[in-house]
Amino acid sequence: MASYPPQSCCYQGFEHDGRPQGSLSMLNDVEVYTSHPPTKSSENGILILTDITGHRVPNAQLIADQFAMNGYFAIMPDLFYGDAVPLNKPGQFDMQKWRNGGYHPEGKNHLPPTVDPIVESCLREMRTEFNCKRIGAVGYCFGGKYVVRHLHPGKIDVGYTAHPSHIEEAELKAIQGPLAIAAAETDGIFSVEKRHVTEGILRGLSLPYQINLYGGVKHGFAVRGDPAIPDVRYAKRSAFVQGVEWFNEHLNQKNLV
Repeated sequence: MASYPPQSCCYQGFEHDGRPQGSLSMLNDVEVYTSHPPTKSSENGILILTDITGHRVPNAQLIADQFAMNGYFAIMPDLFYGDAVPLNKPGQFDMQKWRNGGYHPEGKNHLPPTVDPIVESCLREMRTEFNCKRIGAVGYCFGGKYVVRHLHPGKIDVGYTAHPSHIEEAELKAIQGPLAIAAAETDGIFSVEKRHVTEGILRGLSLPYQINLYGGVKHGFAVRGDPAIPDVRYAKRSAFVQGVEWFNEHLNQKNLV
């Protein structure tokens, strides 16, 4: 495995200030948040795949709006059928039970057979209804696995993930497009060991890649970090710019890898 499964640090953090500008709608049986660039149209789209706190947290919606302000149509689905883990959820919580659908009223699990179709539905919608010619994807923690799983021609063209979780080595070895990663100095999920394993795999693929390590921050900093702490505030902003610059460089090229 190139990163460990989600842990309690995946739903702890700080809610960020700001007023989201996008809108919620339904795509088949899945709720999605969409945000359009100022021009109202874009040939380049960004699919945002969230951490386990989900698409309704203002932090995630504000990130989608920021990508839109940088010229990309952004869409962000509910990966959990209404079963996202509340930010800073109190009390006892069994992560494995949640993954297997034990807390969902209909028993829906949060494993690839359930999540992959949501990702694929969004990709089809982006290409058909929103006329996206090229698609990048952003994955935070839980979502990073699904950026990697779908980083293939005809699906996701360019990938970016921050503090990813639960990525299998075989999934990473199978990617067929550029991938950038934002890593935290202190991270029990995307640990130093797993980061080095990931670097070794990416070096052997002959694809564009980038791994930025941000000092003084922990797992989740790019979405749930405390903006009152200067190191965290800087790293969150810098990690977002890393993603934008990565897409500007690789998604806008006429001949994608």
